[in-house]
Amino acid sequence: MSAPAASDALVPARTGDLFAPGYLGLTLGLVTTITLIAVESLAIGTVMPIVVRELGDQELYGWVYAAFYLGNMLGIVLVGTALDRVPIRHPFAVGVALYAAGLLVAGIAPSMPLLVAARFVQGSGGGSLSPTAYVAIGRRLPSHLQPPMFALMSAAWVVPGLIGPSIAAFVGATVGWRWVFLGLLPLLAAAALIALQALGSVPGPGPGAGDAERQAVSRRLPTALLSLAGAGLVIAALTVPEPAVAAAGTAIGLVLLVPAFRRLTPPGTLRAAPGVPAAVLLRGAMTFSFFAADGYVALLLQTWRGTTPVLTGVVFTVTTITWSAAAWFQARRIDRWGVVPFTRLGFALVLLGALLSIPAVAPGVPAEILLVTWGLPGVGMGVMYSAATLVVLRRSRESEQGAATASLQLADILGTALGVGAGGAIAAAGTRAGGDGLGWALAAVFVLTALVAALGALASGRLGTATPAGEAGSAAVD
Repeated sequence: MSAPAASDALVPARTGDLFAPGYLGLTLGLVTTITLIAVESLAIGTVMPIVVRELGDQELYGWVYAAFYLGNMLGIVLVGTALDRVPIRHPFAVGVALYAAGLLVAGIAPSMPLLVAARFVQGSGGGSLSPTAYVAIGRRLPSHLQPPMFALMSAAWVVPGLIGPSIAAFVGATVGWRWVFLGLLPLLAAAALIALQALGSVPGPGPGAGDAERQAVSRRLPTALLSLAGAGLVIAALTVPEPAVAAAGTAIGLVLLVPAFRRLTPPGTLRAAPGVPAAVLLRGAMTFSFFAADGYVALLLQTWRGTTPVLTGVVFTVTTITWSAAAWFQARRIDRWGVVPFTRLGFALVLLGALLSIPAVAPGVPAEILLVTWGLPGVGMGVMYSAATLVVLRRSRESEQGAATASLQLADILGTALGVGAGGAIAAAGTRAGGDGLGWALAAVFVLTALVAALGALASGRLGTATPAGEAGSAAVD
């Protein structure tokens, strides 16, 4: 299958075409799987304060998120090159099996450390699912249907966003938080069967895949482990109360992480070279800025402000709806307006929303303001998130799409893990300080989000255009 023609971008993007007989199975399989992942992702945020009250070890609060994303990193790196050499349904099947195993262990975990370990396993499986979906879209759909497909996948978060947090709050308060994990297992099995059947019709990697790709897998494994170890060490070091130990651990972690990340991503990524390298780096900035604060909204509302889980669920619902609605708006205009304006706008909205959310920490300010202020970053993520994906898919040769999208996902998950880890370290320091320390720490988390969003806005101009690989060249070169 050749790269999409440039003229495809001029064909009207009709979402209904995704449900035509030739695309129906792929659309249903991917959207159903993403929907279940969305349910679990939103549910865990709602019930985490309940989990901590039962299992204790509040200092591991952030690790429940960070372990999942570290596992994602490992899964993404390992599956990326495999997608360029094996049938696409094989890594998907392995990923679903690991994800299900993580759900099972999390649901029966008697302690917080075991829950953290289960989340790592779950993340390792989940790490294979997004690259698989991206490559399937790139190989199976014409370019004019790719933006509406990304919007549809974003919309797969709408129903979970509407009902997931509220259901999770109800389940956690009645039958117990464990069923937030265990209850998804039969649904996941059904969704996996649909997706696997559809993925069987996706074209193979093409003539560019072969011995070089197989050798690349073995080369990437130790590098992936180094990046994983480095990121984990940085996150762990940030939570250590002794400054000298924290500084030493962070330095060692960065020594491991930075060179490994450089080898696993397109040349020029660390300096935001124009095109694909900038898209990869900016995706990491997007997720760092948003999830550094989003992971602690529940802590702010339920632990610091003393609200019920219901308000947390409604805030997550609003954010999900604004993200999805903005993604639909962007999908219909990005080929006319371009990726740079949408990306700049997205970062600006994340920055504004973070700054406006800081007053929610103050006891005299209604916590309900987050229903509006934290919806703005949702809009921001919706208008910019898939812009980086379009740049990577359209400027990568088909034989490179697996590795290129794996790089994008690696930056995505690394940004999330480091953002959540940094936010957790700040929150842990505030908890140790006692008194108003947690409140000040949560305000600092919003400031961190704003600073990273500002840097992302400044670098957005380096994305360039999302022209096809046949015109723009390879993703592997600057």
